[in-house]
Amino acid sequence: MIKFLPLIFILLWSSAFITTKPIVDHSDPFTALSFRFLIVAIGFYLFSLFSKQKIFVSVKSLLPSISTGVLFHGFYLGGVFYSISIGLPTGIAALIVTLQPVLTNALAGPVLNEKITLNKWIGVLLGFVGATLVIGFDIGKTLPLFGIIAVLVSLISVTSATLWQKKISNDLPLSVSNMYQAIGGFLFHLVVIVFFIQKPFIDFSTTFIIAMSHQILLVSFGAFTILMFLIKKNSASKTVSVFFLIPPTSALMAWLFLEENLNNIDIFGFFIATLGVYIATREKN
Repeated sequence: MIKFLPLIFILLWSSAFITTKPIVDHSDPFTALSFRFLIVAIGFYLFSLFSKQKIFVSVKSLLPSISTGVLFHGFYLGGVFYSISIGLPTGIAALIVTLQPVLTNALAGPVLNEKITLNKWIGVLLGFVGATLVIGFDIGKTLPLFGIIAVLVSLISVTSATLWQKKISNDLPLSVSNMYQAIGGFLFHLVVIVFFIQKPFIDFSTTFIIAMSHQILLVSFGAFTILMFLIKKNSASKTVSVFFLIPPTSALMAWLFLEENLNNIDIFGFFIATLGVYIATREKN
């Protein structure tokens, strides 16, 4: 069963880009995320109680989990949700943040002492060439500049969160660690709402409830838990290698469910970026 976890993760993580659009169409992004991670934190709390896990932990164990949550659930998801809410196509957002593996592999050496090969550097170059082909001709024209900036912040945040989570590698039970990470995400978005959002709102329409339920149950409880398990069991570079399959998977889902189209340059950029991520993360036999 464990060998199928990366495949399950790819499908669940990619689907999150599809249900983000209906969520931000019926709420402001930060209120939606604050609501989401409040529910997720409560869910992991109840599960931890049911499984008789020790919930109250030392500050030394608490702060790293909360900080990881701020990076993953706060800056990363906040950037993605905000960028899509102001008009950045979901497929483009998925492509940019999925360049995470090339950055992770580039930084895994100095940060985690993992071996970095020439292939990984070639992959970094190809990955960013592909991203440039997709976004370089459209910034300020058909793509919102602030959307690109926000999703680049997401890219940096998810890379930092992956490296940080692997580096701290605390011994907290997975459900307890996920609970504190969700609390970190909730607090981050609550601060954003208080200081930056003039009129926070959620329209609890049927569409919003279905989309949010998907993200809470399948993504936060499902995909994110799988990701934390894979990071704990494998090297950072090996874990993020599965991300190279997310851009085409997200693009296919966007085409099927959101009727989003990509031009020839975009498709070529997707191919180059995906090839780059694959080269950067594959292991020699």
